[in-house]
Amino acid sequence: MNLTKGKINTEYTIKEIRTNDKEFKDFLFTLGCYEGEKVTIISVLGDNYIISVKDARYSIDKDLTEAIIVQRFI
Repeated sequence: MNLTKGKINTEYTIKEIRTNDKEFKDFLFTLGCYEGEKVTIISVLGDNYIISVKDARYSIDKDLTEAIIVQRFI
């Protein structure tokens, strides 16, 4: 599932970044969003998602969030 379908305060593992846009992939990589990394949705404000990756918080828009494919961290 993509991260937009995730629940707030639930930790997920990134399975892949699904986009053909190299800029999206590069930007997400600079935030630490890549396969195997843990991500948590902190809050949702309209079309902006506040996420936590590697003990840092970022605000990303819905387009970026839809490109992050995750599975629930067990």
